[in-house]
Amino acid sequence: MIVYTPFWDTLKKSEETTYTLITRHHISSSTIDKLRKNKPLNTTTINDLCRILNVGIEAIAQYVPSDSDQPL
Repeated sequence: MIVYTPFWDTLKKSEETTYTLITRHHISSSTIDKLRKNKPLNTTTINDLCRILNVGIEAIAQYVPSDSDQPL
């Protein structure tokens, strides 16, 4: 399962807020909601967040094994 806990830690350390992501960088409120609920995001959105926050992908998302993952 992909979780976005690193994103929230990164956001706290940055000068950005969810408000500036929405108003200045045009990240949708539904994307913010997906980040809060660890819902899937597309790679373009993850790329945008990396660019905005000037960080690598590991500062946005992390893989955590989960029993709720679908079987392979």
